[in-house]
Amino acid sequence: MRNHNIPILSISQALAACGPAAVSLLGGIVGSQLAPDPSLSTLPVTMMVLGMALATIPAAYLMKRIGRRSGFMIAAGIGSAGALLAGYAIGMESFLLFCTGILLMGVNAAFVLQYRFAAAESVDPGYVSRAISFVLLGGIAAGFLGPEIAKRSIDLSSIGLYAGSFFVVAGIYLLVLVLLAFLNPTGISPVDELDGGERPLVQVVRQPVFLVAVLAGAVAYGVMSFLMTATPVNMHVIGSFTIDQTTLVIQSHVIAMYLPSLFTGFIIERLGVLRVMLGGLFALLVCGLLALVSRAFLEYWGALVLLGVGWNFLFVGATVLLTRSYRPAERFKTQAVNDFSIFSVQAVASLSAGTLLYAVGWQMMSLVVLVPLILLLGTLVVMRGELADPPTRPVAAQGD
Repeated sequence: MRNHNIPILSISQALAACGPAAVSLLGGIVGSQLAPDPSLSTLPVTMMVLGMALATIPAAYLMKRIGRRSGFMIAAGIGSAGALLAGYAIGMESFLLFCTGILLMGVNAAFVLQYRFAAAESVDPGYVSRAISFVLLGGIAAGFLGPEIAKRSIDLSSIGLYAGSFFVVAGIYLLVLVLLAFLNPTGISPVDELDGGERPLVQVVRQPVFLVAVLAGAVAYGVMSFLMTATPVNMHVIGSFTIDQTTLVIQSHVIAMYLPSLFTGFIIERLGVLRVMLGGLFALLVCGLLALVSRAFLEYWGALVLLGVGWNFLFVGATVLLTRSYRPAERFKTQAVNDFSIFSVQAVASLSAGTLLYAVGWQMMSLVVLVPLILLLGTLVVMRGELADPPTRPVAAQGD
């Protein structure tokens, strides 16, 4: 697997993902200071997810018209403007402006999450899982850099505490914009576009493979966002944990989300996508049980690490499964429906996290996540025959 796009997309992923990582750490904390009601403290994190959900369909169709590179670059500019607005809003003590800035950062995140599709389109079919994993691998750096940059630049600006963190993120987004200018067009040829014709969207989404891919992706992101969004507020605002301890937990979680990408693609090639998805599901189930009894720092740390690993296995597996549900000409509309469905679920999970945290507490939240996990487990077992890996073998690596 050799392609000029893969390292560019991976580095861009590492830098662009610093924004969501910073929001994951600071969104609820800043929200608790600016929000008119404590139950709205996690609304800024939800606005990030809402921006992702609202932008997924426009992002797919925009890139269909102007190409991946131009779409990604425009989005990076929007993300930079959003981060600047969020920092300014902190200085103005405006909860509304802060949420608006985070929403714009979420719009960029919707495009960033399509880096994985650009990677899949840049390599031969036998290497799709490996390409997706390599791009997501950039999140390892983001897992450390995002929270660390946010923490170290908290008081960088004189207009308000935490404003400097978002100003730095704005600069990082501009660096991503420049880097993406070197991206090559993806490897879908006009002949591939016409291969087999384009089916109606209804026909595509009714396939069992598509439905399972969407369900798995939604569960992976919903459970991850539900627990991750509430963790900084529960640890730092409600609990007695320091900002350094909270930062370390979020850093470890984000790194755990992407570190398995070193080998997830290879494992899928060896064991098959279904077994990898089941492994991710098992990690999330253990995470929920550990979170249920979390009281000490190490228990929170272990639960969030398992949350990250489980998300990686389940989400990468779901993405690989999704690529098997559409023809080349159908990719943009299918990807749009998939991501919109996933991030709509994530938005609901993120928004409800703050409300439930203050209403019923952390332990009850940990019990809630077991319900969708058990539902997905039953679905994978029942439909295992439909999810069998196709009898294909990797072909010669694609060059530039």
